[in-house]
Amino acid sequence: MEKWAKMGSYGHEVGKRPWITGDECIVHLMNNIVGSHKDEIALMNGLTVNLHLLLLSFFKPTPTRFKILLEAKAFPSDHYAIESQLQLRGLDIEKSMLMIKPRQGEDTLRMEDILEVIDKEGDSVAVILFSGVQFYTGQLFDIPAITKAGQAKGCFVGFDLAHAVGNVELHLHDWGVDFACWCSYKYLNSGAGALAGAFIHEKHAHTMKPALTGWFGHKLESRFDMDNKLDLIPGVNGYRLSNPPILLVCALEAGLEIFSQTSMKTLRKKSILLTGYMEYLIKHYYSKDKAAPSKPFVQIMTPSHIEHRGCQLTLTFSIPMKNVFQELEKRGVICDTREPSGIRVAPVPLYNSFHDVYRFISVLASAISAANLK
Repeated sequence: MEKWAKMGSYGHEVGKRPWITGDECIVHLMNNIVGSHKDEIALMNGLTVNLHLLLLSFFKPTPTRFKILLEAKAFPSDHYAIESQLQLRGLDIEKSMLMIKPRQGEDTLRMEDILEVIDKEGDSVAVILFSGVQFYTGQLFDIPAITKAGQAKGCFVGFDLAHAVGNVELHLHDWGVDFACWCSYKYLNSGAGALAGAFIHEKHAHTMKPALTGWFGHKLESRFDMDNKLDLIPGVNGYRLSNPPILLVCALEAGLEIFSQTSMKTLRKKSILLTGYMEYLIKHYYSKDKAAPSKPFVQIMTPSHIEHRGCQLTLTFSIPMKNVFQELEKRGVICDTREPSGIRVAPVPLYNSFHDVYRFISVLASAISAANLK
């Protein structure tokens, strides 16, 4: 703000951090978090905008390969984006949108079922789009296995990493993921509406082009020649459209600098222990008790295997969820509800402690007791 007040438009090119390259100056801080090479990611737009830009390039339906495969109950914005991409191509949504559902009576997807659908339907699938971590259940999908299986059938494979980035270890380049996108206001701590990210593997840098272009996709060295002859940056940086919003860049940088003081490997080790501790205490104190059938109990929807989850546990209750949530709020606990019946609790290794988990379990007991009286 001070730079704008004192320099005005000169801030684009003058000073410690010129605005014109503001986003590029912090890309290296994101590389280690998502496991990418420098030129494979761009920081721009919001998640859904980036998803649309990526799908416009990667979803090229043909008469025989025209489907998009995703998990059922994907995050609504992803679902809507895919529907609109299909409509844009004049395709029938019911025939072209292939959704994998959990088995009857189960909340999460089995990996063998995902691979079976890919093997069976893959020849008609143009794009596979999965979450890294499912927003509702907290299930961590096997990204490299899904990528390998999909590409073996000739599909492009992409991921929405909104709930995975900053939560679990990612190695997008090494796994060969075709494309990915994510937001930065959850585990990356950048605030609501913060700058999002997009990834395109370097193997597509010279073959995959943006369907929509803007002047920030033009190479910097000739961008200001203003000759209206597009000299496109190869790879994902050619997908940038406009000047980066510098205030959002600053918010993202502040969050990423904290991550640069540690590593995702270290954070993940602590996360496994934190969430495991919380899972143990919940099962110990709040499991269904056959000897006391009237006692309220808690069930964990999220997979128990550590390789199948991040830090989040989604809890369901034998008493009304909203009553429990209201009592937790009264006691100063920050978690959230997701319809139809889940409360998401996530001990974050970057700033939560084992004592925080213990305190939460104690408060949960009080909240459940109070909610049960309503």
